[in-house]
Amino acid sequence: MGGKMVSVYEIVEKARKTGKIEKGTNEVTKAVERGTAKMVVIADDVEPKEIVQHLPILCKEKGIKCETVDSKEKLGVAAGLNVRCASVAIIDSGEAQIEEKKN
Repeated sequence: MGGKMVSVYEIVEKARKTGKIEKGTNEVTKAVERGTAKMVVIADDVEPKEIVQHLPILCKEKGIKCETVDSKEKLGVAAGLNVRCASVAIIDSGEAQIEEKKN
């Protein structure tokens, strides 16, 4: 495929502007359990890790794409918040292109 790699942050930002996202681990967990999440993004620098460690397992069970990013600060910005954000679920990707999970 041609073109530059789109960052996960850019995907979150575009989905926020043109689709629908859920922010925060509780909302993300509910979206995954309901099966409404298309993709989940988790910040790698969350302390303690226990807050988000259930999400990758849950995503795998539900067949939902799960990505990690390095910074909850940057994830918060991408999600349109002026606070840090541990995780985001993309419900409607809008114009954002989400690569289908290849297993």
